[in-house]
Amino acid sequence: MAAQTHSEACCTIPPAKAEYTKKGEYVDIAGIKTYVTGSTTAKTALILIYDVFGFSPQILQGADIISNTHTLHPDHTARVFMPDFLAGNLADPAWFPPDTAEKQAAMGRYFGPSGPADAQKMIGALLSVREKIGSGEFGQFEKFGVIGYCWGAKIAVLTSMADSKFNVAVQLHPSGLDSEDAPKVTIPMCMLASQDEDAAVVKAFDEALQVPKFTDTYKDAPHGWMTSRTDLSSSKMRADYEKGYATILSFLHEHL
Repeated sequence: MAAQTHSEACCTIPPAKAEYTKKGEYVDIAGIKTYVTGSTTAKTALILIYDVFGFSPQILQGADIISNTHTLHPDHTARVFMPDFLAGNLADPAWFPPDTAEKQAAMGRYFGPSGPADAQKMIGALLSVREKIGSGEFGQFEKFGVIGYCWGAKIAVLTSMADSKFNVAVQLHPSGLDSEDAPKVTIPMCMLASQDEDAAVVKAFDEALQVPKFTDTYKDAPHGWMTSRTDLSSSKMRADYEKGYATILSFLHEHL
């Protein structure tokens, strides 16, 4: 795994809060409700793909933290866009864990080709948002990044291959990892895994990447610790959450 230090970001990003009020606003982009936060004069645009629980308070706070790239360098500002790709068709928390045949069937329908969370289907929606953001209507951006959580990580990977419209990609507690995808990735990639991802699969994906990379596993953090499944009133979970976002900021600063 690639070596990288993150102490500067750890010292400069705002601390996470258990109770949080978002800093951004919702706007329509390519017909999709989108959370937007960060500098209106930024030269970098970052598109976040939430997990299947949508606009949780934890992920809204994460988006606001990611928009703070200027804390690492005053000239490196970013504007963050998080589209509502699922449009209210969120996963049912009762499906997790999928420990019955009924739950497994429900998840299969949800993530399947005819379901609202089909990753392949979301690629077109993501690229439509990327095109609209790049049109100049929302800022004069020179570089673009994509950040995916869980289900969104797979979409980030699939749009990081040949002729990618992005300059850097990040995947967080990823689902659907496939080492056969990794050699096709053409842009720098950061991957932060949790204790719940298969360590062998994470290692195989990391070793197959042929681009600048940073991979780390948070061995005490559950799947979803960067978003809806974290408890920011817990000092341990808050520390892992803050470390994760500091790592993202450092990687973005290095590769954008």
